[in-house]
Amino acid sequence: MARPRHIGVLTAGGDCPGMNAAVRAVVKTAEHRHELRVTGFLDGFAGLLADRARPLGFDDVAGILVQGGTMLGASNRDDPFHVPITGGGYEDRSDAVLATAARHGLDGLVVVGGDGSLTIARRLAARGLPIVGIPKTIDNDVSGTDITVGFDSALCVVTEALDRLHTTAAAHHRVMVVEVMGRQAGWIALEGGIAAGGDVVLIPEIPFRYEAAAAGILARAHRGRRFSIVVVAEGALCPDGGPVVRRRIADSPEPIRLGGVGAVVSDALEALVPFEVRYVVLGHLQRGGVPTAFDRMLATRFGVAAVTALAEGASGCMVALHGDRIERVPIDESVTRPRLVDPLGERVTVARSVGTIFGDEVSA
Repeated sequence: MARPRHIGVLTAGGDCPGMNAAVRAVVKTAEHRHELRVTGFLDGFAGLLADRARPLGFDDVAGILVQGGTMLGASNRDDPFHVPITGGGYEDRSDAVLATAARHGLDGLVVVGGDGSLTIARRLAARGLPIVGIPKTIDNDVSGTDITVGFDSALCVVTEALDRLHTTAAAHHRVMVVEVMGRQAGWIALEGGIAAGGDVVLIPEIPFRYEAAAAGILARAHRGRRFSIVVVAEGALCPDGGPVVRRRIADSPEPIRLGGVGAVVSDALEALVPFEVRYVVLGHLQRGGVPTAFDRMLATRFGVAAVTALAEGASGCMVALHGDRIERVPIDESVTRPRLVDPLGERVTVARSVGTIFGDEVSA
């Protein structure tokens, strides 16, 4: 295989802290270590579809390490294999993507994205475009890697928010219900709850009952703790109807938009406990702000590894963190199924050991 000379990079899906750090590492490694030119495509796969791009060099990525979001823009609505047609229906326009790559003379592409974006990357790789993926999502639900870029930063935001809510909950003897993101995975709720001392944690992987959650709150009150913090993942399955769906968007790669479970849980608990119950939805606050040191380091390591993989002729793979090692795994393994919390895993065991209530049993 001929030595690559020109690679592309794009950031797709939802934004999160650390994406810029990954782009910076791709550009600097390509230019400094491998003498590769880099072209950045704007707004995710939309940039490849419409051929909207810009050359990237050292000066273009200066100062972006500490910035949240992505200098290239992102989109979670532009699947080239499923493009809406005026008047209804969809068409496969992946040929346009391959044509764009050919016009630019790309020898490879780095895709910074979550499971949806990596699914698209896998299909493009199968059509002959050399691709290496970098896993990023605050949900931490990409299989094949121990952690994704963006998760730690979001977790720190959630932890700080819970710390702040503790004081007002204690002052007014209230139950505070905090809805966090995560889609069908409970990682943010679980680890945020552990880190900030959440009293009740409700996640999609562990079915709960309102009565069991309320019993845990009442048990705390009997011990003199007249307030509680309830952390609920947006995808938690309510006993009387499954996940709470905020709205459905027919032409979106992610048609079901979760949201509203915090209000539902709040109303249900208020009918069962003798306390005022308030709820807070953290929403997109979890996506914003500067990346943590961990995310900056992880994104940098992933960026270096992705460019190295392309320089060595690899394709159809994703860089991943396994323990303390950055390794390559097939993209197929990363998108086959989401990485979910193990209800019998060590983190859940740790949480139960310190008295965290999951609502699946009556806590004494």
